[in-house]
Amino acid sequence: MAQILVAAVIGLFISLVGTPVAIRILASKGYGQMIRDDGPQGHHSKRGTPTMGGTVFILATLVAYAGTKLIFGSRPTASGVLVLFLFAGMGLVGFLDDYIKVVKQRSLGLRAKAKLTGQTLVGLAFAILSLRFKDGAGLTPGSTRLSFVHDFGWSIGPVVFVIWALFLIAAMSNGVNLTDGLDGLATGASVMVSGAYVFIGVWQYGQSCANWLTAGKGCFQVRDPLDLAVVAAALMGACFGFLWWNTSPAKIFMGDTGSLALGGMFAGLAICSRTELLSALLCGLFLIISLSVIMQVGSFRLTGKRIFRMAPLQHHFELKGWSEVLIVVRFWIIAGLCVALGVGIFYASWAANK
Repeated sequence: MAQILVAAVIGLFISLVGTPVAIRILASKGYGQMIRDDGPQGHHSKRGTPTMGGTVFILATLVAYAGTKLIFGSRPTASGVLVLFLFAGMGLVGFLDDYIKVVKQRSLGLRAKAKLTGQTLVGLAFAILSLRFKDGAGLTPGSTRLSFVHDFGWSIGPVVFVIWALFLIAAMSNGVNLTDGLDGLATGASVMVSGAYVFIGVWQYGQSCANWLTAGKGCFQVRDPLDLAVVAAALMGACFGFLWWNTSPAKIFMGDTGSLALGGMFAGLAICSRTELLSALLCGLFLIISLSVIMQVGSFRLTGKRIFRMAPLQHHFELKGWSEVLIVVRFWIIAGLCVALGVGIFYASWAANK
């Protein structure tokens, strides 16, 4: 359990200290955020704010995990390494997108096909590898059965599983990307989601089917639950440190580098912890904001009318006159309620079957 605390502290320290260094470097090179002309007028003052800040908490998370393993002399697990691979791989795709936008001054960044290809290749590698690396109990990081709190139903087979995993990765990445539109909004929500996965990992470890002292009807068949908690703790600490500089008025933005990486991390944690459908609740804010865009586009194409003044949803409230800080705090409350409900259902499901 001490590994979880150490990982969180290392991630927090590196991100808290490293972010202002990144701000100075990015500002000196002129790597500033581009702002849409058709967005809320208040955003024009943010033009030129350093972006690609997601590199800081990605590196902080990776170093925190590796440092924790060195300090305690423990070996990385297949589940932990695979989730971090997905996290860093998606971050690399986002970095290339940000780099082209900012350095090459091409507003759309990577071509849509190139971006989708990159995300697909990383997701495909993760999905395929997650069905390998069996432990002594025959468990692999991923499972070909769908999951809510536990695996349920029949096996969907490896091919359908890969498609399902790619869908989850794309949905999570786009959800966080769409949410990252106001200072600190996506970062604060990500702290809460990663905190939930720390709890879930610790609880699954304590109630593992591999532990004959606690194994019961509601035990968890998850390959490396404690290491997944260490990964989530490293991310939670790193996001906390980044939030210090990313909250309003933001001194740095995470960019697609950070948002795609976070989406990949949450999808990976959901798949490896067997909480795929529960993740829709835990990441409820990201889901709500994604649905607002889907509804807006669908309504406009079908009827020619818009439901919201602007999508994603946070910009609708900006155009209604809400202050940015007010929107962020209220959306954080929604994110917190979603996480609390998800964790509550997770615990209630265990308690009902123990």
